[in-house]
Amino acid sequence: MQRTGTKSSPSRIDVSAIVCTGLRRAFGRHVALDGITLDVRPGELYGFLGPNGAGKTTTIRILTGLLLPSSGSALVAGYDVVRDPFEVKRRIGYVPDRVFLYEKLTGAEFLDFVGDLYGLGRRRVRESAYPYVERFDLGPWIHELIEAYSHGMRQKLALAAALLHEPEVLILDEPMVGLDPRSARDVKKLLQEFAADGRTVFLSTHTLEVVEALCSRVAIIQAGRILTQGTLDDLRREARHDGGSLEAVFLRLTEPPTGLERAALA
Repeated sequence: MQRTGTKSSPSRIDVSAIVCTGLRRAFGRHVALDGITLDVRPGELYGFLGPNGAGKTTTIRILTGLLLPSSGSALVAGYDVVRDPFEVKRRIGYVPDRVFLYEKLTGAEFLDFVGDLYGLGRRRVRESAYPYVERFDLGPWIHELIEAYSHGMRQKLALAAALLHEPEVLILDEPMVGLDPRSARDVKKLLQEFAADGRTVFLSTHTLEVVEALCSRVAIIQAGRILTQGTLDDLRREARHDGGSLEAVFLRLTEPPTGLERAALA
């Protein structure tokens, strides 16, 4: 995939949006990620699922440069997250599961602050972010202090901030939490438009209905390892659950082994 106007780098590979190869992360004796491998293509809406504590957030923190891997590699938008962390950050938008915003700023001031981090002027911030402000019905509140915002409003402001620099890859950790049904519908439509434009969404959520409705492919991580990945039909075949919902397939694939199965594996 060719891109114009970007800095060349010896560690850049213009193929996939996200590539993880043998990615491992340990915290002392606890292994949070145990050699995971992923390949997410440009233009994909990619679901990343797993039980609590499976390693989803650790993976995302590595992809966004917030955490270094113990071994293995990760490329995002063609750049190595360890060797080219600033290039990665220029090309991603990120909304974490727990959004932190500066409550003593207004929504407008916060967007200007984020724009400054990306070297964008005030005019560019307004051109890029304010269509999302209007789309998310934040206009009447944009000059109010963030401390007055509801959780859903903060979530939408964080998403507008993540999009204002027009990222190539959007990484989202539970983006629908706290959104009312209308706002959730608007966000889902926005993500579909983002991917249709050739950009990539990497979506981690426990709301399986959202993943089933939006995602072209899905990976399931369990105990720090990729259990399976593929289209929903691929997962159904692996779970021997033809026609089942993603919830049913997920539960079938992640259920603990029985005593007989554990004995057979021993």
